[in-house]
Amino acid sequence: MRIAVAQLNQTVGDFQGNVQRIVEAASRSFADGARILLTPELSLTGYPPEDLLLRGAFYDRSAAALDEIRRQTRGLDLDLVLGLPIRRDGRAFNAAVVLRAGDTIGEYHKHDLPNYAVFDEQRYFVPGDEPLVFERDGLRFGVAICEDFWFGQVPRRARAAGADVLLVLNASPYHIDKQHQRLEVARDNVCSEGLAMVAANLVGGQDELVFDGLSFALDAGGGLLAQGRSFAADLLAVDLAADGRSTPSRIEPPLELEAQIYQALVLGVRDYLGKNGFPGALLGMSGGIDSALTLAIAVDALGKDKVRAVMMPSPYTRDISLIDSRDMCSRLGVRYDEIPIASCARAFEETLAGEFAGLAADTTEENIQARIRGTLLMALSNKYGSIVLTTGNKSEMAVGYCTLYGDMAGGFAVIKDIAKTMVYRLARYRNRAVEVIPDRIITRAPSAELKPDQVDQDSLPPYEVLDGIMQMYMEDNLSPAQIIAAGLPADAVERVVRLIRISEYKRRQAPVGIRITERAFGRDWRYPITSKFRD
Repeated sequence: MRIAVAQLNQTVGDFQGNVQRIVEAASRSFADGARILLTPELSLTGYPPEDLLLRGAFYDRSAAALDEIRRQTRGLDLDLVLGLPIRRDGRAFNAAVVLRAGDTIGEYHKHDLPNYAVFDEQRYFVPGDEPLVFERDGLRFGVAICEDFWFGQVPRRARAAGADVLLVLNASPYHIDKQHQRLEVARDNVCSEGLAMVAANLVGGQDELVFDGLSFALDAGGGLLAQGRSFAADLLAVDLAADGRSTPSRIEPPLELEAQIYQALVLGVRDYLGKNGFPGALLGMSGGIDSALTLAIAVDALGKDKVRAVMMPSPYTRDISLIDSRDMCSRLGVRYDEIPIASCARAFEETLAGEFAGLAADTTEENIQARIRGTLLMALSNKYGSIVLTTGNKSEMAVGYCTLYGDMAGGFAVIKDIAKTMVYRLARYRNRAVEVIPDRIITRAPSAELKPDQVDQDSLPPYEVLDGIMQMYMEDNLSPAQIIAAGLPADAVERVVRLIRISEYKRRQAPVGIRITERAFGRDWRYPITSKFRD
């Protein structure tokens, strides 16, 4: 029997668009001979709806959208497994309904509600406690929703209720190498019960989250039968035999690490701008690696005609920064403009001369330059409607090597969760096909160019050391003593940990950005700004 898996790119609250994509998938699946169509978790509403789930009108619209799907699929001899939120007697459930030719033949309520990392489902839903098993063409199918297969109770209940196959609706956000983890958990918790498994995963960008797709099917022995595309909508067909002797169908190959991350960033940018209706993007070029990588991602996501780069040289900007910025923008074919800031900086100096009399120049004057640039970019954004993409990386965000209302000014932080060492790896990866980032941008020492002969390492440890400390402290939750015991220099550890701690107030004011690790600054990282605790 053929099962179709709809790997959909849905938008939260876009009921009309979400219904259309589901109905189109149902029509195509039925025409292809499928008798079951599996969709992702909350496929009707998009995921995660967050506090929209506290509004009664949201459930009303969801119910109306479900009725529309019933109407449009009534002539199809197809079992449609659909995800949506449902209210019953004042309680809300993360649910799945099974529609057969438009009529409901079963309803399942998610049992395991995640409440960690980016998940907050216990805020909105109560857990269900009953299995759902239905029969189609000699096979019995259990239903589960995402987190349910990460634990053993739901698969065991489905097997005890007579299921041969577990159908899983997923909205599993991407982080580095997530698919390997999903497959291993599925084998441990589902296939170990003697169940085959078919999983439909969401794809697309939703605020800081990116969903990578990679819907899959496993036989009861854990063998991979099918795997969908990465970071793209897909309609996957899985042929299951009643005797369990199913043969593999289409298995899309996994992506290497840099390709995973790069495609996640491209998809995140494309969907954030597209779903929010921005006509284009602009960013400040510096001649450095961060703005170069951000520009390449933006062009790959949106096309050259929707991206504008602005160079804002100061008296400390080196000629090679201008040359390399012009060169890269020429290679990509994007609009490039230069707006010098020296006259603006002099105006600030003259205005503040009385206040600053007798005081030595310091980071104040450096930050003024950054804030002038931020003001100019936001003015262009206001005038033309394009969103400003910020270019700061995770290493800088960790230690506060960034300026509030300066280089942090903007609407979307593309590489906010990318460590500096990974920035270099991604730049080299992007250059494999066509060299769009001039080699000198990659090889020269990074600098903010806010004072004479400045380089980042004047203020920070080497990025290899900084990134190692950041990962162990921030992502792995190791103590400074454990990090030092692992071989990192004690003075650098103490310095970086202190900077991470005192920079929290800046990160709270940073724009939303794409999450690609298991621990990103934002929803994953919830540390108090006011705290006397020290490790």
